Amino acid sequence: MNDEPSAQDPVGEDARIDALDEKLKALRQREDARNRPVGGAEADENYRVGNRVLAELLGGLAGGLFLGWVIDRFAGTSPWGLLSMMFFGIFVGFRNILRITSKRPE
Repeated sequence: MNDEPSAQDPVGEDARIDALDEKLKALRQREDARNRPVGGAEADENYRVGNRVLAELLGGLAGGLFLGWVIDRFAGTSPWGLLSMMFFGIFVGFRNILRITSKRPE
């Protein structure tokens, strides 16, 4: 009689394969967590900064156009008051955007 298992018996699990399966499972979980979309405070902060940048740009342009129109209306310098104040408003808007973007995150 032969003490060796026959070829038809199922092969037993190897401890190395189990360890590899556990490592692979842990790596997949870490990769899924890393690739999960960011939500919450960080995304909200970026959204707020983007809205503030847009508001500064549009506000500077609109404010410059309005002040230029008022100057042209009362001083009769059309269209030079409007053009000069429009460019001044754009300059102020970009200056404010540079201030916003140069702040260090908290």
